Amino acid sequence: MASFKQCAVRSATIIGVRAEPVRVEVVVSNGMPGFSIVGMPDAAIQEARERVRAAIRACGFRMPPEKIVVNLAPGSLKKTGSGFDLPMALGILAATGQISPASFQNALVVGELSLEGSIKPVQGILAYLMCAERSGFDLVCASSSVPLFPSVSSQIRTARTLSSFVKGTFGKPVVPAADGVQGAGDYGDVGGHPTAKRAMQIAAAGNHGVLMMGPPGSGKTMLAARLPSILPPLSERERIEAAQIHSVAGEDVSSILAGRRPFRAPHHSASMAGLAGGGTPIHPGELSLAHNGVLFLDEIAEFGPGVLQAIRKPVEEGCIAITRVEGNVVMPSRFMLVAASNPCPCGYCGDDKVSCSCSPTQVHAYQNRIGGPLIDRIDICIDVWRSDFQDVVEGGAMDSAALRSGVMAGRSFAFERWSRADTERPDTLSVKALMVECDMDSGTRTYLQGMAEAYVLSGRGIMRTLAVARTIADIDQAARVGRAHVAEALNLRVRGRAGGPS
Repeated sequence: MASFKQCAVRSATIIGVRAEPVRVEVVVSNGMPGFSIVGMPDAAIQEARERVRAAIRACGFRMPPEKIVVNLAPGSLKKTGSGFDLPMALGILAATGQISPASFQNALVVGELSLEGSIKPVQGILAYLMCAERSGFDLVCASSSVPLFPSVSSQIRTARTLSSFVKGTFGKPVVPAADGVQGAGDYGDVGGHPTAKRAMQIAAAGNHGVLMMGPPGSGKTMLAARLPSILPPLSERERIEAAQIHSVAGEDVSSILAGRRPFRAPHHSASMAGLAGGGTPIHPGELSLAHNGVLFLDEIAEFGPGVLQAIRKPVEEGCIAITRVEGNVVMPSRFMLVAASNPCPCGYCGDDKVSCSCSPTQVHAYQNRIGGPLIDRIDICIDVWRSDFQDVVEGGAMDSAALRSGVMAGRSFAFERWSRADTERPDTLSVKALMVECDMDSGTRTYLQGMAEAYVLSGRGIMRTLAVARTIADIDQAARVGRAHVAEALNLRVRGRAGGPS
C-alpha cells in the first residue's frame, strides 16, 4: 500500500547580513530507506542528517524507517549553516504524526540540534527575527538569552528541546540588561591638543572623515579611541541595523543595544576579505561592522593599496557590494572614517625635537601610499604633535562632556534646518544644493573661490569644504555660513602636514 506523508516548515538562510526565507519541505514515503537533502545545501546542512537522527531518538521519538526527502526551496538559492536542524526534525515528526503542526504554525523556525535533542542557538538571530517580522511570523529558536529589543521580543518563542513541541510549551526570550558596558574614555584624559579636539568635535557633529598625521606618541590613537564618547547614541533604527550585522558575524551586541556606536580598529595586516567582507558563505567585514559607527585605520599608510581602494565606494555610498558566482550581495557600511599615520617611514619628519632619517623621496613616497583619491574623500586633515610636559601631567582642558554638548547642539540645529527646508543630509546634496544650504554672502563666496583656486581644490574638495563649513556654522547655531566658518574649514582641510603642504 502506497504511503506518502509530507509537511512544510518555514525557515531562513543568511545571505550577507540578511536572512532570506526558505521553505523546508519534508516528504516521508515508501521506498529504499534513506535520508536525502536537496536544494543547494552546504556541508553543514548535509551533516544535519546524523544530528537530526540522534536528536529524534534521544527525545523518545521514532525515526521513520521509510525514505525521507527534504527539499529546501527555492532550489536556486544557496543554503548555509546549521540552523536547518530544527525545522527538518520538526518536519519529520509532524509528517509522521508524532507532533502537531500547530506547534510551529505561523512561525519561522531556526536552531541547531545537539545529539541529546537540545536546541542550540545559531549566529544571526537578529537577522532571522527581521526576516520573520517582514513575513509576519513569530520566530521559534533556542531558549538561551537572546540579545533583542524589548519592542520586538514578544515575537519570539523559545524552546529547550524537541520535546517542547509535543505540548507546544514555549518560553520568552530574556532581554539582557545593558548595564556594565565599558565606556570609551574621556577627552579630559588627553593633555593639550585643543585643535585636534576641536576637529574631532566638528567631525562628530557632521559625520566627517578625519586624517591625523604626526610622529609616534603624539596621541593620535588616544584621540581616535575617545571619539565614541562625544557621538550621539544610536537611534532605534540604527541599533537594529548595527546589531543585526554584528549578530550575523557572531560579535557581542551588548554595547550596541546600550546605544553605543561601533568602533572598529582593524590591524593594517587585515586582508581584503577581512576588511570588505567575503568568504564562503559571505560574511560582513570590518567596513560593515563599523556601520553607524567609526572605522579607525591606525597607520593607514601600512595598509595594502588594494585594501585602501576598497574603502572609497563605502565612504561615498554607504554600502559595499560583494560579487560572487551566485550573484551580488550588498551590505550596509555607512561609517565615519578616522585614520592616523606617521609622516614618514621613521615617523619624525617635521619634528622639531627628533631628527628625521628619511630622504625627501622616501617621505613623498610614504605619504603617497595613502592615495590621492582616498585623501580627497576625507574632509579633515590635521597635524598632531606631542604635547608639552605641563599639558600631559595636568590633563586636558576640554573634556568629552564639553565637546559632546557642542556636537549635540550642532546636530539639533542641523536637524531643525533640514526639517524647515525639507531636504536630506548635506552629504547627499549636490554642490549647487549645498551652496543653497550654506547661504553665503558675496564676500564669503569670493573668499572661498580665491582659496579654492589658490589651493587647487577639486570639485569634491570644494564640496567637502562646504560641508565642513556648514557643520561649523551649525555648532555656532548660525543660519548662514560666514567667512570665519569657511576659513576654519579650509584650515582643517588644506593646512600643511608634517613633511610638506597638503
